[in-house]
Amino acid sequence: MTYRQLTQDERYMIVQLRRQRCGLSEMARLMGRSRSTIWRELKRNMIPTRHGMGYCVSKAQEQRNGRLRRSRRGPQHSQEDYALVRRLLLEQWSPEQIAGTLGRLNELQISHQTIYRYIRRDWKCGGNLWQELRRRYKRRKRHYGLEKRGRLQGKPMIETRPSSVEARQELGHYEGDTVHGAVWEKTCIVTLVERATGLLLMGRSPDKTVKSVNKLLIRLLHESPLPVRALTLDNGTEFHGYREVEAASGVQIYFARPHHPWQRGSNENTNGLLRQYWPKRASMQKLSQRQCNETAHKLNTRPRKRHGYLSPLQLIT
Repeated sequence: MTYRQLTQDERYMIVQLRRQRCGLSEMARLMGRSRSTIWRELKRNMIPTRHGMGYCVSKAQEQRNGRLRRSRRGPQHSQEDYALVRRLLLEQWSPEQIAGTLGRLNELQISHQTIYRYIRRDWKCGGNLWQELRRRYKRRKRHYGLEKRGRLQGKPMIETRPSSVEARQELGHYEGDTVHGAVWEKTCIVTLVERATGLLLMGRSPDKTVKSVNKLLIRLLHESPLPVRALTLDNGTEFHGYREVEAASGVQIYFARPHHPWQRGSNENTNGLLRQYWPKRASMQKLSQRQCNETAHKLNTRPRKRHGYLSPLQLIT
């Protein structure tokens, strides 16, 4: 015998029979339904009223429609759909980037939660898709005290930066920092991220000396496809030669407060993405500038949620 859901007319009949104080068995007999069907309907859809618990047709119908929408009636996506998702995951796109971009292009309507469930199923079957996701690291302890690294007096701090920089409405305002590999190596990466578009410029430095970092900063700023107006840097001693960079590039440099990485949020987030390519404590000794350029291009062509899933390069071209 096939189960048949209650209709709206039958729900109105339940209201009338309740007003006549009919019991469940009598209601079931008059409606030609089983007693358990009436009992389940009332149990699921009773609502509080001024006189206790009551039954309202409109509320019952609304809850029924909601349950129907949330119910799953088998797989909603084909193997071809998931093959497309897998290809983009292997290109190290995030589930949100995949869902947003495919939806914007009308290629596939899929939610990022569905993609995460697909990755979890793959993991349970012994797959490695989970390794393409961004790694989660333990949060570092924050120590708020005197800065123990070499302190430089008189440097312009972030509080003196124009308010237009904070609004992200004007192009050309960058944030910068260094990314390190193995602790026993001198090699590092210098990254510059444009605040409005998220455009990444990066290069390899043989060490963290002021001379090497200044040389690389000046080159990256000259190669920028956007006009460079301001640069907000970390408080590392490698940036203490900032006046030479200002004189060579014409850019105004500011410094974030010590232990306040959120003041360079765009740069910090992008450096986190780079850890997909160079995990912490991984050697950068054999890293070339060509590899840096290739990685920067990958990140600059990734869709960004805050830009409606357009990439930084799409925004500036």
